[in-house]
Amino acid sequence: MASSYAKTYAGWKADPEGFWSDAAGAIDWFKTPTRTFDGEDGVYGRWFPDGETNTCFNCIDRHVAAGRGEQAALIYDSPVTGQKRSYTYREVLTQVEAVAAVLLGLGVDRGDRVIIYMPMVPEAVFAMLSCARIGAVHSVVFGGFAANELATRIDDCRAKVIISASCGIEPGRIVAYKPLLDAAIELAGHKPAHCLVLQRPELSAAMNDGRDIDFADAVAGALSEGVPVPCVSVGATDPLYILYTSGTTGQPKGVLRDNGGHMVALAWSMQHFYGVRPGEVFWAASDIGWVVGHSYIVYGPLLNGSTSVLYEGKPVGTPDAGAYWRVIQEHRVRVLFTAPTAFRAIRKEDSSGSLIAGYDLSSLRALFLAGERADPDTLQWAEKVLHVPVIDHWWQTETGWPMAGNPLGLGLLPVKHGSPTVPLPGYEIHVLDDAGHAVEAGALGNIAVKLPLPPGCLPSFWNADERFRSACLAEFPGYYKTADAGFLDEDGYLFIMSRTDDIINVAGHRLSTGAMEEVCASHPDVAECAVIGIADAVKGQVPAGFLVLNSGVSRESSMIEKEVVALVRDRIGPVAAFKLAICVKRLPKTRSGKILRGTMQKIADGQEWKMPATIDDPAILDEITSVLTERHLPV
Repeated sequence: MASSYAKTYAGWKADPEGFWSDAAGAIDWFKTPTRTFDGEDGVYGRWFPDGETNTCFNCIDRHVAAGRGEQAALIYDSPVTGQKRSYTYREVLTQVEAVAAVLLGLGVDRGDRVIIYMPMVPEAVFAMLSCARIGAVHSVVFGGFAANELATRIDDCRAKVIISASCGIEPGRIVAYKPLLDAAIELAGHKPAHCLVLQRPELSAAMNDGRDIDFADAVAGALSEGVPVPCVSVGATDPLYILYTSGTTGQPKGVLRDNGGHMVALAWSMQHFYGVRPGEVFWAASDIGWVVGHSYIVYGPLLNGSTSVLYEGKPVGTPDAGAYWRVIQEHRVRVLFTAPTAFRAIRKEDSSGSLIAGYDLSSLRALFLAGERADPDTLQWAEKVLHVPVIDHWWQTETGWPMAGNPLGLGLLPVKHGSPTVPLPGYEIHVLDDAGHAVEAGALGNIAVKLPLPPGCLPSFWNADERFRSACLAEFPGYYKTADAGFLDEDGYLFIMSRTDDIINVAGHRLSTGAMEEVCASHPDVAECAVIGIADAVKGQVPAGFLVLNSGVSRESSMIEKEVVALVRDRIGPVAAFKLAICVKRLPKTRSGKILRGTMQKIADGQEWKMPATIDDPAILDEITSVLTERHLPV
């Protein structure tokens, strides 16, 4: 069908408040807002300032009341434990009320903070929704996070209660959470009153008398009493959650999300961007510890009346590179959303896509990729093996929902590989030079969004308004600084090339490492890659490419390295000074799949560096150090 994008975007731009006022009709309000936007409130304006609502009510209660009670709300699929369970909207409501009753019994009140430190289990989703139900503010911390990092979050949000589990389960290993939790509380200056601990059968945790409470026992008690817990009416601008951004060191940076605008934006995006209808199965293959999990495992699909898949597994290794195809087939997934790194891992293990032939993927309508730059080579491979639209889109923890992408729900626009396509309604995107002036089409610069940001975006950082102003708003007055670099082409398509700190300066030339990675990834033997800038006495910086090869490649790695160097010099030119490509077994990544380029650069330059809190496997950095030493680079 022809896209209605242009008409929709123009309608928003002509009347932003009218556009979002109409969109607000998709959720239920306890007190309908009379004002859509208050430009004087808060740091830079607030949406629906006099409205009252409740996020849990909109995700669960209203669907049960409307007759969707017996529809599946949540499908739990855990290849690491062998468990599968489907929960209807009515069953979710029963569980959420019980957890809410437990929290109320522990003295949790509206506005109190609750940290959720759990694996990908249904109880984690119930905990998030129960906090929303009673007006408490949740802060989900990725399960297994280091004790000192958890401690800083406990202190920053002053959590009254922590909800945790005895362990998380990774392929081939069990990660004990409780010792990390105990150590974090010992380190923290603020001590939570209680910890609710879900004892998993794979590992039992020792309990602290007087502080720790068995989650299952407490919930079972609440279920037996069966006391209803009504949804608390909260202000649209009241906080729903705090999410600390990955890699935070020192004083944590807690991204704040409100209730009203968040729901309006997510509800709009589910149907108009992702093209998902109520009753359909939507799978965001992420983790609830990240913003994708908040927005599109929990809140977005449930607001939409869809069925959400909660997957406790990996794209490969649980048990093989066909893991995603099994889930799609079994649960009739209509739309899949995951990170490009997941597809690179699948492609590395099954470069021909041969495992797909063993599954029925006829339910799949589209694949969405986000979380890092989707290189054209990976995207085109996914198109070839899946035979559905593969849609790159771009957003951040701070925005909470997509800023740019090809809108499936409005009708797809022509694809330009390497571009997440166009800005979505709510976002007027500009590319600026370092002085804040607009650059010409095709020129690389700082990507910034004209204020005000739309509903759903962060109103500020938790208890740190001035820090938010200085970090996000001060450098380019009138704009939100995304800290991403790229360009807009003559058709208004956006190209995200790298983070601004990944722009390297080679003999006075500003060059994008993302553009070089795109060329490296085009080599048929390369599964994934990273390009960083290394300090050079003559040129300032020179690029170095790190290459992970596809499984089964038997050619000499030195030959592939030479070919990749030649590719970059041919397609980007000698100006790139690209002379160093290094084959490695793995790249260091966060648990969400983002490559830790900044840490790699510090190692290569011989600078002091700190182990990133979000790293998936610390041993990989030792491998990188060893490889750089072999190449006689400073470490």
